[in-house]
Amino acid sequence: MDHVRDAYSRWSQRYVEMLGTLDSVDPADLAFIDRHLDDVGGRVLDLGCGPGHLSGYLHSRGRAVTGVDLVPEFVAHARATYPDVEFEAGSLLELEAEASGVLAWFSLIHLDDLDTALARIRGMLTPGGVVVAGFFTGSVHETFEHRVVTAHRYPVDELVDRFTTAGLTVVDREDRVQESNARPYVALAARVS
Repeated sequence: MDHVRDAYSRWSQRYVEMLGTLDSVDPADLAFIDRHLDDVGGRVLDLGCGPGHLSGYLHSRGRAVTGVDLVPEFVAHARATYPDVEFEAGSLLELEAEASGVLAWFSLIHLDDLDTALARIRGMLTPGGVVVAGFFTGSVHETFEHRVVTAHRYPVDELVDRFTTAGLTVVDREDRVQESNARPYVALAARVS
């Protein structure tokens, strides 16, 4: 994960400027996140929170939220921008935490071992817990050259199978195409099985 952290550290200022506000988030994605995380009774972990804008959004909607990110520059920006929200530097692969909800919005796309990450997320969730995630999609599982660092895209059915194997039942899914570059993606919500 060091190469991912280092790549995003180099891009951090530009990333914050381009994607670090709610203006950069599709309103349909915010509605999807709301639908599945608004009624979560306990803490929500925003894993791979980046500059913290979605953590700040969840906090503004009354959620107890902790943002976690590998990139020190993102954590520093998030703490300065959203001082009422808790942020931690760290990796979801090493995090020891418990939560009622997890947001992993495009934060799993750079992992070579998605199955281990999903198992770790499942282990963090309390009974009935929910995870909301965003992934790039394609007809086959493959890596591609993401602007910052190599990423993965998956067929949606394969993602559903991987969630199921991890003990998470997919309860909602919305397929999307980004208008700016026509890169398809999926919003998934899953509950502890």
